[in-house]
Amino acid sequence: MSIIEKAVRKLEKELSSKAEKALTQVDSENNVDSKLPEVKESRKNTSNQLGTDAAKLTGKFFDIDLERLNNMGIVTPNSGKTQIAEQFRIIKRPLLTNVFNKSCKPGKSANLIMLSSALAGEGKSFCAVNLAMSIASEMDHRVLLIDADVARPTIPKVLGLGAEKGLLDLLLDEKLSVCDVLIRTSVDRLNIITAGTQHSHATELLASKGMELLLDELAQRYDDRIIIFDSPPLLLTSEARVLSARVGQIIIVVEAERTTQQAVLQTLDQLESRENVNLIYNKERYVSGTEYYGYYYS
Repeated sequence: MSIIEKAVRKLEKELSSKAEKALTQVDSENNVDSKLPEVKESRKNTSNQLGTDAAKLTGKFFDIDLERLNNMGIVTPNSGKTQIAEQFRIIKRPLLTNVFNKSCKPGKSANLIMLSSALAGEGKSFCAVNLAMSIASEMDHRVLLIDADVARPTIPKVLGLGAEKGLLDLLLDEKLSVCDVLIRTSVDRLNIITAGTQHSHATELLASKGMELLLDELAQRYDDRIIIFDSPPLLLTSEARVLSARVGQIIIVVEAERTTQQAVLQTLDQLESRENVNLIYNKERYVSGTEYYGYYYS
């Protein structure tokens, strides 16, 4: 048994012992009913702490600066009932409904969701992070956010992550597993995989049998997990077209007053099918100057 495994087991025993002591103390008192919620909360906190500490010991862990994200206008667990939080609640609901209903063609999984745009700078990465954060607040789902914009990765910059091995490294090195590149975060239900080391044959890697097997593993092994891909713009690279053929749901981010109707139509023409393709109308401004995210089916 490795030193890390021994440390994790010791940690599990210590935290489990604390939870049992809390339960014994409550049972010894007459007012058991009034104390029961406190015991449940204690056990929940113990479980969360165990998961966090074990992640720090056994894999990569990143403590997300939620205050920084709040200042950037990104949904976080502590942001409360803000306008943007409400907008992304509306956006995520039909996506989750499709996952529950498994409304995809054979060979595609509804829990694989890709965000793209026609051109760069339309806000797809910003929307991908917001959507991931919003779904992470759900009780029944975990979220894996994958930066598939391998030529111009943005997720690390948004979240404050450094350079890490990621998607391309996983496809290049057969010895690596998902766990080796998975980054657990301080947001309980949110994990991240970065784009990884840039490679001149990124398109071929995304079109490879290895990528197909990886998507199958992610979709089937983690059936409670929503996998969100932040992909490159469809009109600028070929990587996005390759990925779009393999996911179950696609979201195209359209920037208000910038993306032309012709660009949107050309973007949709890049897709094999328009089934389960949706649009987010991004950066539309009210008179007050705030931004709005509209959600539409194509």
